[in-house]
Amino acid sequence: MTLGIAHILPTFAMGGQERVALDLAVGQKARGHRVLGVSLGEGTSGPLADEFRAQGIDVETCTKWPRGFGIDLSLPLRLALLLRHAGVDVVHTHNPQPLIYGAPAGKLAGCATVHTRHGENRDPPWRARLRRLAGRLADVYVCVSEETASIAQKEHDARYDKIRVIKNGIDLSRFDPDRPLRAEVRRELGIAESAFVVGTVGRVVADKHQSMLVEAMRPLCAEGAELVIVGDGDLLPALREEVNRSPDSARTHLLGVRRDAPRILQALDVFALSSRSEGLPLVILEAMASALPIVATRVGGIPGVIADGHTGLLVPPNDAASMTAALRRLKDRALAQRIASAGRTEALAEYSADAMVERYLELYAQLRA
Repeated sequence: MTLGIAHILPTFAMGGQERVALDLAVGQKARGHRVLGVSLGEGTSGPLADEFRAQGIDVETCTKWPRGFGIDLSLPLRLALLLRHAGVDVVHTHNPQPLIYGAPAGKLAGCATVHTRHGENRDPPWRARLRRLAGRLADVYVCVSEETASIAQKEHDARYDKIRVIKNGIDLSRFDPDRPLRAEVRRELGIAESAFVVGTVGRVVADKHQSMLVEAMRPLCAEGAELVIVGDGDLLPALREEVNRSPDSARTHLLGVRRDAPRILQALDVFALSSRSEGLPLVILEAMASALPIVATRVGGIPGVIADGHTGLLVPPNDAASMTAALRRLKDRALAQRIASAGRTEALAEYSADAMVERYLELYAQLRA
């Protein structure tokens, strides 16, 4: 059965949940389905739109008016007309805003409606109420981890019988370890081949808490270690100021947005994630597939992916001293190699994009049966 599938997103910017939508869309198109990417932002430009087009996937915009926090009562109807015109059978929303507008639009258009919750939703009370109302309209409410599902149940985001757990997956082929590439990237960054290098990738926002990682790395940078941070966000200027106040600021490399994150990962010895909250972060899976040992905070769905001491090391959130101690442990090459090997084996076995695509297609088929 060939399906028309629309993935609805807030914008065509690129982040973790957008990467999930892209990998789903690519896998679904490869299996013969008609796939459409829809943004509620302005225009059809942006890195995600470019990626959709490169894969032969059409993109559309149904812009929310007004911008900001206002409610657009016309958007569900306009979105429903777009879905009906495009011959969509299944609407798949990602993020609270697409759920709020996409679930009623899907009902108006006669589509099956699936929502994926990718992490915590820190909404003001009025928006949380709208999110819960929209969650009742979704046919299935998917969470990316058991922890996220537990939060959704406690917050009454959907009826218990509608909630499913489907773990995120990634295209693992993009993250094969590559020793020659490691040396090449280090040369480009001005990092010695012998240096102990810790890195992270993610939006520079409060929840990712990169400032804690900078603090944790200070003692190690004083000993010659280097820190690489990939990503942009509202807090990047403040993070840059914090780094510049350090006597070893030259050992911290703030790279901003990079389209070659898989390549940058090859230059690292350890991947670190200092988040205060998470769902199931794709970047953890990418680091595992790249055969990097991981130090991460024990939040959200991370403990469901990383077995402490086996496939990574877990530390409490907001605890720079514990992060420092865990990173120092991984200077032991034998321990680091053992953890990295176990992590890559786990990623290859459990978190492939193909497995994720098949699980969602099975779900879609059940809804359309």
